[in-house]
Amino acid sequence: KDGREAVPAFTGAELRSAVPLPPPFQVPLPIPSVLAPVSASGGADRYAITQREASAEILPGVRTPLWTYDGTFPGPTIESRRGRPVTVTHRNELPVPTVVHLHGGRTPAASDGYPTDLLLPDGRQETAMHMGHGMHDPRAVVTTLTRDYTFPLDQRPTLLWYHDHRMDFTAPAIWRGLAGLHIVRDDAEDGLGLPAGPRELPLMIADRAFAADGSLAYPALRDRPGVTDPYLGGVLGDVILVNGAPWPEHEADAARYRLRVLNASNARHYELEAVTDDGRRLDLVQVGADQGLLAAPVTHRVLPIAPAERYDVIVDFSGIAIGSRVRVVNRLGSGRTRDVMAFRIARAAADGSRVPRTLSADLPAWRRSDAVRVREFAFRTGRMNGGHGWLIGGLPFDPGRSDVTVGLGEVEVWRLVADVHHPVHLHLVGFRVLSRSGRPPLPHDAGLKDTVSLRPGESVEIITRFDGYRGRYLFHCHNAEHEDMGMMANLEII
Repeated sequence: KDGREAVPAFTGAELRSAVPLPPPFQVPLPIPSVLAPVSASGGADRYAITQREASAEILPGVRTPLWTYDGTFPGPTIESRRGRPVTVTHRNELPVPTVVHLHGGRTPAASDGYPTDLLLPDGRQETAMHMGHGMHDPRAVVTTLTRDYTFPLDQRPTLLWYHDHRMDFTAPAIWRGLAGLHIVRDDAEDGLGLPAGPRELPLMIADRAFAADGSLAYPALRDRPGVTDPYLGGVLGDVILVNGAPWPEHEADAARYRLRVLNASNARHYELEAVTDDGRRLDLVQVGADQGLLAAPVTHRVLPIAPAERYDVIVDFSGIAIGSRVRVVNRLGSGRTRDVMAFRIARAAADGSRVPRTLSADLPAWRRSDAVRVREFAFRTGRMNGGHGWLIGGLPFDPGRSDVTVGLGEVEVWRLVADVHHPVHLHLVGFRVLSRSGRPPLPHDAGLKDTVSLRPGESVEIITRFDGYRGRYLFHCHNAEHEDMGMMANLEII
């Protein structure tokens, strides 16, 4: 234990809800429905999703208007097989333009959800010209009403997620409900014997705050992108939702469970622990990272998770007394935000699952000596358009500027430097963490990642190979308020 995890993870300011909040562990954990394909012929699956306004009872007895994928928050889950392409036709019936990004997907640029590749609602062509900040992007591909996004899914099995990525307005769109899960599976993973079926649970953790009328409170500016001054560092809510439910409880068997955890919060960081009624901390056995299975399991007692990170963990409830509870708590929270959810151990059960000592053998073995160049990027606050912004290398995002050009197949080392907390996400590629402030990576850095949490004042080195597809991609901070206020840059693969 080197004390490095003692840096506080406070980012942004917390919104307080103006409605009475329910006690924790009263609402059952919802499991997002799995979307059925419209067709599954010709070696590919086709899906259809309508983006539309809906309302839901998130807090008991309160209706909350949402922007949704197919009427639910989270949106429906897409389950797919490695190497079997998926095409999703999105139809935009919302009052605003949208962009869909499959986070963690190895996706051709035309379907990656570049922030100016808008999908306009019907009859809203004039919005194509206005990208926010008055920027016009000559390379933008704008469509009206419907758009096909094609995902080859030629990638390792893992939990991905899809969310809105419209330039300048990603944060409020995700906050209003535009997020859903996409799981990739393959035969090798299926054969490992990990907990499956009802004992594999996706957990999308997201914080929100509620206005007096039950709507989601968000401190947006009226006349331009961004948020009001107290929230420039990021917007935190005072209600913790898991799969869209406040502080839910799940009735579980006394057996192993596989928890597919996503932090879908705009800005909130968590340090998760599983604690029994009598105060014991359970092992969180990590089997996968953002980009799929680790080589071998890594055991944690505390799991730090930044916005957009995913962790695939096994928790064993077999030694827990029937009728007792295991709470998932957030060590970085206080008051109501300290609780996340709970499991009530309801019954004894047979358990044929296992956690093999070897999980995968296909992780890339890039070495520093493979890198053709080393780049450094500073993620820092700064001035932008006469106001506050968040900058990469001193510059705010500009779709017309090329920031990084790299040859297809080249290996690079990137050194990322932060002023405050910045979860940095690269599109298209997974990477390995090489070091933190010159020291070895932390245990939770294992495996192949696509989002890395830079802590205040920290420098992190990552290594990756830019393979897959040519075209225009992004790298950015996944604190959604930071990214809307300039903290994105272009990555051109040639």
